[in-house]
Amino acid sequence: MSHLLRRIHPSRKNASIPNSYGERAHPRIGGAARLKSIHTNQIGTDPINAPFVTQGDLLSVSLLIRAYREHGHRMSRLDPLGLQLPVATKLIELKPETYGLTEDLSISAANELLPLSNVSTVKEMVKFLDSTYCGGITMETAHISDITERDWFIRTFEMEGLKVLTESQQKRTVELLAKSQAFDHFLAKKFQHVKRYGAEGAESMLPFVEEVFKSFRKNVSGECTTVIAMPHRGRLNVLTCLLDFPLTAMFSKMKGNSEHAKELPSSGDVMSHLRSSVDIDVIDCNESLHVSLLPNPSHLEAINPVAIGNIRGRKKDQNQILSLQLHGDASFSAQGIVAETFAMSNLPGFSVGGTIHLVVNNQLGFTTPGSKGRSSLYCTDIGKMTGCPIIHVNGENPEDVVRAARVATSYWKRFHKDVIVDMVCYRRWGHNELDDASMTQPLMYKAIESSPSIPNRYASRVGCSELAEEIQQKYSEYLNHCLKETDHYQSQEGHLKGYWSNMNWASGTELTSWDTGCNMDLLKYVGGKSCESSVSVHAKVAKILEERRKRLEEGTSLDWATAEALAVGSMLMQGFGVRLSGQDVGRGTFSHRHFSVTDQADESIDIPLNRLSPQQGSLEVVNSLLSEEAVLGFEYGHSLCSPNQLVIWEAQFGDFFNGAQVIIDTFISSGEAKWLLQSGLVMLLPHGYDGAGPEHSSCRLERFLQMTNSGVDAPDSDSVNMWIVNPTTPAQYFHLLRQQVIRNFRKPLIVASPKTLLRLPSAVSSLSDMSPGTSFQHVLPDRAADGIASEIKKVLLCSGKHFYALDSYRKAQGIKDTAIVRIECLCPFPSGYINLALKNFKSAKDFVWCQEEHQNMGPWSYVEPRLRNQLGLQLKYAGRGPAALPAVGIAQTHKMEADEIVKKAFK
Repeated sequence: MSHLLRRIHPSRKNASIPNSYGERAHPRIGGAARLKSIHTNQIGTDPINAPFVTQGDLLSVSLLIRAYREHGHRMSRLDPLGLQLPVATKLIELKPETYGLTEDLSISAANELLPLSNVSTVKEMVKFLDSTYCGGITMETAHISDITERDWFIRTFEMEGLKVLTESQQKRTVELLAKSQAFDHFLAKKFQHVKRYGAEGAESMLPFVEEVFKSFRKNVSGECTTVIAMPHRGRLNVLTCLLDFPLTAMFSKMKGNSEHAKELPSSGDVMSHLRSSVDIDVIDCNESLHVSLLPNPSHLEAINPVAIGNIRGRKKDQNQILSLQLHGDASFSAQGIVAETFAMSNLPGFSVGGTIHLVVNNQLGFTTPGSKGRSSLYCTDIGKMTGCPIIHVNGENPEDVVRAARVATSYWKRFHKDVIVDMVCYRRWGHNELDDASMTQPLMYKAIESSPSIPNRYASRVGCSELAEEIQQKYSEYLNHCLKETDHYQSQEGHLKGYWSNMNWASGTELTSWDTGCNMDLLKYVGGKSCESSVSVHAKVAKILEERRKRLEEGTSLDWATAEALAVGSMLMQGFGVRLSGQDVGRGTFSHRHFSVTDQADESIDIPLNRLSPQQGSLEVVNSLLSEEAVLGFEYGHSLCSPNQLVIWEAQFGDFFNGAQVIIDTFISSGEAKWLLQSGLVMLLPHGYDGAGPEHSSCRLERFLQMTNSGVDAPDSDSVNMWIVNPTTPAQYFHLLRQQVIRNFRKPLIVASPKTLLRLPSAVSSLSDMSPGTSFQHVLPDRAADGIASEIKKVLLCSGKHFYALDSYRKAQGIKDTAIVRIECLCPFPSGYINLALKNFKSAKDFVWCQEEHQNMGPWSYVEPRLRNQLGLQLKYAGRGPAALPAVGIAQTHKMEADEIVKKAFK
């Protein structure tokens, strides 16, 4: 403080304003000119030469105000249990004497700096500042770099603190809290062994959420939507008290029944992951609001980017769709996906106009207190990375929580950026109602046990105890009535509605094939347009595009990138939208795609495929931030919005997918089985052993195959949970992409995409391979064996790039008695198509599975039992032996292994 005191001491007539923002004055002051104007109007003299003792020093007053705004939160009383003391009990920055001020000093000019009209002394001003910043609600804005935003937020926060809830608003708050408490008590009595993760101790989240609904819907015309992402804590309370979730459906689920109709292909999920999509009437607005509460897995915070992507995919005006996310304190400060989601929040390819975050701060993880669960002062400090304003509020006072909701929603509506509310509360029970938290937090739970509930305490405070009791009694009677009706309940939940109404559930009895070919003239037109750029193109890119154009004119030797452009362009011409996202996808990691072209003069971006036709669909090409988990979650959420939008995520290398393993495990592979949500998301995972080392060789096909519900003993059908393919030609890739939008159902598609095949002269296709009547081939038979089937003694079965190594060796050695069959689709396992490809090789005695992956990796452990059980094949293995890592990092060893596994296949 010594430097601060030296600069503002009243004896120094030429004192300057100490400032944390360079030479700019604090936003609430508005600069030296405004300060002089205010001071002159009030006392009729120049502020620098005014006598300090007799007239007061407005500079010092303004600095004291600023100190409260920046540091007052450190003395706030936020813990409803009173166990956590303020961060600081004394702050020299908040003492008037630090600035040469006395309590009885006349400072009527301060009314210009605060939302007040009756402050006349320093004492009165300090009283207001104490109540505003050092009580049960406070805020942090010093980290916000934008002066306009910071100024607006401070002013709005201070003004909102002066407002009082009306009697009707208080009664509505009492009603919400009473219903929530009655609901939790009812479940505790009737379903004693169910983990419900009730809202007890955090009931104020309900008036917060409702106030957000009201503030958002107010004065907004048209249809409005709120998308909610939240964890298990209080989820059932929100569903029943705010979202009109049928209680009979909930009680039926609690009794062990499925939440979905029996005829639907669902395995269901636990109570605390239930979802809802409903239109509600907003209190005090006379308007409806569509609310979508997304399903969440138990992996805390994993839903965050999914919700953001879902909002982006709805393509609504940002004034008409709101992102609301609820979090727990422990996960919000510890899970890396939170930081990743914040990092994408303001990026052009990912922004949705901001999110309102409510942190339900239990002051505890499972059994870990905040002091041992984070290194930061507050659990919300992560939000400072993007300059989020942060409000801290004591959850014991629902009215302060409502005020926080109003300020947060007003900020969101004005600036469309993220804002955080940290509601400090507690869990009346443990992590769940079956847990005894007193084993690890005896002092906290002793305090909780002796504390009246938040609903009871608030009802008493506003004189509505009798009303609260009456509400609880009536609601309990209604809950009992619904429980009695549960035995007659049958799920009527609708699925595949709206955009999805033309979709079906995949067949469980057959493996279908779809005509995905295109008119040749259309393909030539699309291909030609993909080579035309309106900007100054880099010489190397121009050469690539010119070569593509020539090949299209000839109709042969089309490479992978050309086939991709034809697939995407033809879908756009049919009215489908396409979104391609990932690291460096515009150019392509391997400089092959060039969907987006950079102007060499001004670095502007041109996307030629967006200039095909006025009626075409839109192509969105997004070079993402360096994130896998949050970006893949975002794209999955996007893919849930409409079957008419193809969403593609490409990993820089296939090996890097495991940075998003949580998204794959809990959403992509299981979302349909748990929640009946179809997704046509495509994952492109560059895969192949080319000497690039352990982390640039394998997309771990074995892990994806293990996650499928493919049958070992019986043939698969369309109803597998996801498709996993390892295509070997550009035409095959073309058909796979188009199949994703042509079929009348949606499944995630996992593609082991190429690296060296992108430019391999033999890995090409012709336009005729994509013409009408053509389709994706689950199995590619050996055309080289046509006419000599009776001479074939050995059949090699393989998948992906390894085919070209085997075929090259066969040709070089002049081998005539060996056929090579490519299994392009691994899941669903195409045993019927394999059988057709093998049926003419009646003289074949040896069947060998060949792969370049190690024996404990790749498809081997997946294909072997299926070929044995379904086709009766006794396979030999030709590939690398078991290993601890996907590939070696020694070039000579790699080459030796590559040669050896090819030779071994033909022995």
